Amino acid sequence: MSITPAACLIGWPAAHSRSPLIHKYWLTSFGIDGDYRIEAVEPQAFAKFIANLEARGYRGANVTIPHKEQARALTLADARATAVGAANTLYFDNDGELRSTNTDVEGFIGNLDASAPGWDSADDVLVLGAGGSARAVIFGLLERGIARVHLANRTASRSQALAEQFGERVRPLAWDSIGDVLPRAGLLVNTTSLGMKGQPALDIDIGALPATATVADLVYVPLETPLLAAAKARGLKTADGLGMLLHQAVRGFELWFGKRPTVTLDLRALVEADLVK
Repeated sequence: MSITPAACLIGWPAAHSRSPLIHKYWLTSFGIDGDYRIEAVEPQAFAKFIANLEARGYRGANVTIPHKEQARALTLADARATAVGAANTLYFDNDGELRSTNTDVEGFIGNLDASAPGWDSADDVLVLGAGGSARAVIFGLLERGIARVHLANRTASRSQALAEQFGERVRPLAWDSIGDVLPRAGLLVNTTSLGMKGQPALDIDIGALPATATVADLVYVPLETPLLAAAKARGLKTADGLGMLLHQAVRGFELWFGKRPTVTLDLRALVEADLVK
């Protein structure tokens, strides 16, 4: 008897997630009789849960708060998960070993490639924020060959620490010195919560950016943040947080179900409609 292939999202609490919507859309598109579920797992039970992941019928899993750091530590983590310090995707290799990666890296880069082709011609990139998302963004930028990543954070010690981790191409920048870099930044990336629903707007004058610059915002609620609205008003290329959310799901699906999906306008419309419920 064949077993229905399945993957899951592991979190605590198991908050509403768009991942089942995304992966079930792709399962249907490929005609795969599979499933994607949400599993609410307390932190103290996480290690036992993933140790029995295959026995529970899962080919792999997404991992969300608060399990990402533990997931990396308990599995064979790749270079991306190691550099970011967190894993968001678990899968079994051909030898049955449970491995982990962080698909936020390719989610960010894949979204930029789709939304703003040619963005990587920039020599200077300005990244705002120094949390886990910033780590994934920096890793992707350096992997793509960006010459200089200027990193600004309201707590200067955090940007300094990331610069030391990633090396000389990452340059810490005081928050009040952002305006000095804007005129030569070919890409501006907001990884902070500023601009998110319920949070203050990001107070930056993007009028100083070059006319050829791209602006990316990892926030996706609202879909169009004040930062992206200002960029569009100037005619700049933009990449939003929903695009990153969709693109980061691609590799996990491929690892679990053996098919590489694409991010389509229909899928985006489906998730957009769910966001405004």
